[in-house]
Amino acid sequence: MLPVLTSEEVRTWDIFTIKNEPILSIDLMERASLVFAKWFMTKYNGKNPGILVISSKGNNGGDGLAVARILHEKAFDVDILIADIQPKTSKDFDINLKRLKEKRIKYEYLVDDDIFPEFDKYDIIIDALFGSGLSRPINGFWEKLIFEINKSKASVFSIDIPSGMYADKITDGIAIESDYCLTFEVPKLGLFLVDNSNFIKNWTSKSIGLKPNYLDKLEPDTFFVEKNDIKQLLKKRNRFDHKGKYGHSLIIGGQKGMIGAAILSSKACIKTGSGLVTALIPDCGNDIMQISNPEIMTMTGYGDDYISALPDLNKFSSIGIGIGLGNHAKTAEALKEVIEKKSYSLVIDADALNIIAENKYLLAHLPPNTIITPHPGEFARLFGPTKNSFQRIELQRQKAKEYGIFIILKGAYSAIASPDGKLFFNSTGNPGMATAGSGDVLTGIITSFLSQGQSALNACLAGVYLHGLAGDIAASKFSQNALTASDIIACIGDTFKEIED
Repeated sequence: MLPVLTSEEVRTWDIFTIKNEPILSIDLMERASLVFAKWFMTKYNGKNPGILVISSKGNNGGDGLAVARILHEKAFDVDILIADIQPKTSKDFDINLKRLKEKRIKYEYLVDDDIFPEFDKYDIIIDALFGSGLSRPINGFWEKLIFEINKSKASVFSIDIPSGMYADKITDGIAIESDYCLTFEVPKLGLFLVDNSNFIKNWTSKSIGLKPNYLDKLEPDTFFVEKNDIKQLLKKRNRFDHKGKYGHSLIIGGQKGMIGAAILSSKACIKTGSGLVTALIPDCGNDIMQISNPEIMTMTGYGDDYISALPDLNKFSSIGIGIGLGNHAKTAEALKEVIEKKSYSLVIDADALNIIAENKYLLAHLPPNTIITPHPGEFARLFGPTKNSFQRIELQRQKAKEYGIFIILKGAYSAIASPDGKLFFNSTGNPGMATAGSGDVLTGIITSFLSQGQSALNACLAGVYLHGLAGDIAASKFSQNALTASDIIACIGDTFKEIED
């Protein structure tokens, strides 16, 4: 897994690498600039766009000058503009400026109150103005500069981080609205905060060869989950396995008019490998469930239009509860009974979360390692409002530790908080998944992995990743606008194939 580090931690990692590789700082800058330039050239193979590299006079500006020189040597049409922001230059900036002069590569300065260049004449602007260490708003002339760049028609590529965006918190001023960003070595927390989303459309991270043993002492607590991480979690089936080896999942949900939620969740549960799946639904949904899902067994007799009682649940390996459940008084009593027995792996979603929000004492009674899957609105009802997404994930981390549970905060880069204080951001998914029933599918998938013997953490990681990947595959087939929860289920098989391949 990729650790997600603060700007200070990455700066210290740079220093550690310089000292222990050993390598000169200017050579490490050159290595980073080569990584950026090679990545950039993969996007423009065979094309020669008009490029403006705009840098400052610090180390981020040094990166920009090195990138400009490398692209110039590869016959790209590059103009260079150096913004005279800080009074002093960095040592490595000076070396790269000297290298431009030696190569007779032209550049110009932009000083306060100058007339801005015509940014629209460029196809691409490479942004190397401010680095990841910035922690205060940009103002005055340089604020106007960023405003003009954002107004332009040029595509903007940012080196390491969009200029003006904070690496570790919510940005409270203007920043470059970057179309593409290559962040060095590992992602920064700011990339995952919805409040910063206007400043970054697409990003990727690439290693610049920082020494990995630095992380041994650091012990990071925030991570970015990728495909290879999930591949290691999925268990291969053996020739003599039988359905009993893969658990018996129970999906509890549905009320009159909302049986579809239980259908989607149950179908996703068996589609992701649970050996047996039973749906505990109100009697009004029995025929619908059996016609829609012939592989799913049903339990009825526990309520006509909504669930009002429970059978013995001890035979089940895992339970997913809440989808389409409603908040009737007898349903709430049944949920309390499920929670207080504490004898099975539990996934709680949707209406079950809303019942808990109205009876907050239940949080303290959740079985250890229970998984809850709120969206931001449900999260606020459970734990109170927050001012921004940074505060929300910090509260998420705090509450997971406090109650000894796993909290999956759904959204872009869905975040998983574990009881030991760690946070995991997911790398799959797309806006088309913001559709009715998508969360019901996720509940079924996680319940399935728990039933198959995965730990609560691994069930969260694999469940969220596969759910998002199935959504990505479905979006590629049907478009984001046309995506439905049923499409996500239909593409689950493709996700296993892709991960196995």
